Amino acid sequence: METIKLRETDEFIKLGQALKAAGLVESGVEAKEVIQDGMVTVNGEVDTRRGRKLYPGDTASFDGQEIKIEK
Repeated sequence: METIKLRETDEFIKLGQALKAAGLVESGVEAKEVIQDGMVTVNGEVDTRRGRKLYPGDTASFDGQEIKIEK
């Protein structure tokens, strides 16, 4: 499981940014495509919104890999 720590000043990270930060996708365009195609889950449910805000405690999964958001 990959962990993404938010900066002190940030309350959240957007789903597309989290996928890129974790190295699960190469670009924002690829993130957009996999999210819109329903290949990404957030907290166990499919989410097709690239701008979905992830807060500490949230998890996202793509291609068998999981990302956890921490403060």
